Amino acid sequence: MDKNLKYTRNIGIMAHIDAGKTTTTERILFYTGRTHRMGEVDNGNAQMDWMIQEQERGITITSAATTTYWKLDDQEYKINIIDTPGHVDFTVEVERSLRVLDGAVAIFCAVGGVEPQSETVWRQANKYHVPRIAFVNKMDRMGADFFSVVQQIHDKLGARPVPVQIPIGAEENFIGVIDLITMQAIIWDDETSLGTKYRIEPIPPDLEEEAEEWRTKMVELLADVNDTILERYIEDHKSITGEELIEALRKCTISGIAVPVLCGAAFKNKGIQKLLDAVINFLPSPLDIGAVEGTDPRTNEKITREPDNQAPLSALAFKIATDPYMGRLVFMRIYSGTLHTGDTVLNVRTGKRERINKLFRMHANKQLPVESVEAGDICAGVGLKDLRTGDTLCAIHKPIALESMDFPEPVIGVAIEPKTQADIDRLAIALNKLAEEDPTFRVKVDPDSGQTIIQGMGELHLEILLDRLKREFMVECNQGVPQVAYKEAITTSVEYRELFRKQTGGKGKYADIIVELMPADDGFKGLQFVNEVRGGNVPKEYIPSIEKGFREAMMNGPLAGFPLESLKVVLKDGSYHPVDSDSLSFEIAAREAFRRAAVKCNPVLLEPVMAAEVVTPEEYVGDIISDFNRRRGKIEGMETKGGAKVIKAKVPLAENFGYVTVLRTITSGRATSTMEFSHYEEVPPEISKRIIEITKGKIL
Repeated sequence: MDKNLKYTRNIGIMAHIDAGKTTTTERILFYTGRTHRMGEVDNGNAQMDWMIQEQERGITITSAATTTYWKLDDQEYKINIIDTPGHVDFTVEVERSLRVLDGAVAIFCAVGGVEPQSETVWRQANKYHVPRIAFVNKMDRMGADFFSVVQQIHDKLGARPVPVQIPIGAEENFIGVIDLITMQAIIWDDETSLGTKYRIEPIPPDLEEEAEEWRTKMVELLADVNDTILERYIEDHKSITGEELIEALRKCTISGIAVPVLCGAAFKNKGIQKLLDAVINFLPSPLDIGAVEGTDPRTNEKITREPDNQAPLSALAFKIATDPYMGRLVFMRIYSGTLHTGDTVLNVRTGKRERINKLFRMHANKQLPVESVEAGDICAGVGLKDLRTGDTLCAIHKPIALESMDFPEPVIGVAIEPKTQADIDRLAIALNKLAEEDPTFRVKVDPDSGQTIIQGMGELHLEILLDRLKREFMVECNQGVPQVAYKEAITTSVEYRELFRKQTGGKGKYADIIVELMPADDGFKGLQFVNEVRGGNVPKEYIPSIEKGFREAMMNGPLAGFPLESLKVVLKDGSYHPVDSDSLSFEIAAREAFRRAAVKCNPVLLEPVMAAEVVTPEEYVGDIISDFNRRRGKIEGMETKGGAKVIKAKVPLAENFGYVTVLRTITSGRATSTMEFSHYEEVPPEISKRIIEITKGKIL
């Protein structure tokens, strides 16, 4: 076991858009000596926002990785950091980063508190059981309220926040923090020292009582879940040492019981050093996380791999990026073993061997070549040909398949075509590369019109992709109006017999099946196929072909050719011909059965519905609500937050294109909105009829 692994931290920085993730990461890089000047998002020179589109818009689009080092108590720690986007359209970047990280820093704005996207990333972190600490940023802003944010973390996220610091002052009077573990005040000097200097002083007399109260709360919460602290608390809670508190808090954080909360103002260079100490003190090393679990692809048995350099190799490819000089860069998290430049490894999904030509440590979009990478580390490799996001790479003779990742389905599409004939081939190559990078980006060709349609998670997502086509791949495109990714569903069941017979002279075709089509069970996605044939009426070898036929037929629904989200098919009976029957006959029979039977199952059209949240001054509430009603929206609730009204609603995506512009007009630019995909819902009959007519007439 590599003892040095306990000095490694793999962390992500996650938050709502504009909470200050990238600014915080830039400060971390500066204080750890990784950079010698601070980049600013507002000036467009942040190290981690290296894409042109990120610099122009002041937002993070791709998750950037970097490695840095921090000293605590004379011990040097290695920190691999991934800065993730906050915008909901790029939620896949957060999802895949969290899948491979051991811990996360959740950043909250001291004014905005827990915002809709904060809830989304928090749920994603829950899904992968990622321990996290919270950093309440922007304490220097008007309306900053640390304790209100702590309360929101408890109420809205269902977490147990444990403040380990409380602020000294707020807004322009924010000068430092009180460390509740050491019971000392930490005061940052004026801005001229760039936050590198701070003083440790006794707690100001007017804050002693409040500090004592919050320390007691922290000790009581730890006493609830930690027997050692409980014993010491009963003896004399004042004598509990800082080391004991850190150890207890670390255990609670790693097990997901508690979330230590810190505060600061990254832009004003306050609080970052203590945040780095907290990353070391409370977030887990790969050794704390322990063995990774997977399955043996040969036997489907559960197996584990320890985070040990001597163990057989196992790694997960969590991101693919196209670099103009290097070609395809594959970002990997090494869970066990050691990976060397020139090694040949097995890709479990394809069953093929892949050779690693070069290995790199990453710093945003810069690569530092290395000879080998050890267990618990994050790196990038070049030379891997047939690799997708979520693939497992492992030792050839000791295969393991790690749990892959699920990605949301795209909800919006746009038809595109290159401006010049010469760009046709280049467009195909470019789209292929972008689809490899981004699992939520799909490209398909409309079978009727022959148009190329690109699909993504939202208008901004597609806008950025089209911008990248133009700048990175030099392909100019004309684009159509955005289209909604509708789906279809059946609502009743029907039993149907399909007899497929074809005589062509010589060997014919024959397949006979009796099936029942019905809506899938609750929560089931895709095809739910049940085989109830007894007595060999349909030979076993033909069953997979029937299933395949239905799975492919589901891609074109009976109403307007939109795919079905789910379907249950029960194969009741059938018959075969000893000479004329083959797999293809049964596959064709299944497709025909779907085509004829699905129409009788009362099919309906489904549309994506978005969860919208609008923060607005009170005087515009009436206008916003009446606008939502015009858009077939359902108002779900309203609350007051920091003097503004927060309106929550569910709105069909089809009615929502260009909403940001309309909202600006209604509220003179004073309201903000966020939107994320919520669920699919049945389209009202009169609208459904119009969509079907338009689609069948292809008047898009």
